[in-house]
Amino acid sequence: MKSIKFMSVTELSPQDQSLTRSQLKSRYVLYGKRIFDLVIAVSSLIILLPMMALISLIIVINSPGSPIFIQERVGRKGKRFYIYKFRTMENNYDSENDRAFMQAYISGQLDGDKVNEDVYKPNNHSKITKFGKILRVTSLDELPQIFNILKGDMSMVGPRPNVAWEVEKYSDWHKGRLKVLPGITGLAQVRGRSSLTFNDLVQHDIEYIENLSFKQDLHILWLTALMVLRGVGAR
Repeated sequence: MKSIKFMSVTELSPQDQSLTRSQLKSRYVLYGKRIFDLVIAVSSLIILLPMMALISLIIVINSPGSPIFIQERVGRKGKRFYIYKFRTMENNYDSENDRAFMQAYISGQLDGDKVNEDVYKPNNHSKITKFGKILRVTSLDELPQIFNILKGDMSMVGPRPNVAWEVEKYSDWHKGRLKVLPGITGLAQVRGRSSLTFNDLVQHDIEYIENLSFKQDLHILWLTALMVLRGVGAR
């Protein structure tokens, strides 16, 4: 039986060596990122679980129904998963009302500044509960996504995930944002997501992916924390 010879990195051409080292670095960063996510998620869950239980109780008291909003989203490499958020709207709200608006946004039919103007949005603000407004401004509605991180569907930092009918409107280059796990926060979120066109948002996501590093993740998490403390959240 012939023995199999494995080539070492030094036996490869300079171009192949560079590619191999790049791939190894990429895998190292991704695996290390997963460990980082788990450490942060577990630590956060231990600290925040009592608060999350209290938030759930207040939601149910103010608006009877499940305190958790569950929606199918598209993640890394097009894999579908269910995202968890605290419910901020009335229990009978039909999120399909947002479809035309979001598809127009992704298709570039709406300017970034118009996205944040109520006149261009679906008539859904009346469906947001009073406590839901507080959760959105403080970004506390995103806390249940800690469980998405534990499941391996999401990361602490990465492109925000869209629903399937939004992804259907992607141009080919938009799909570059699906190369990594989606995140609770991301580069686009700390660079003014509410005033960005979708193309600008995707460019920030791709910039993040091309410069993937722990330093960048820590910087984004720090900026996110500052934004939350300043009350800069979704409307």
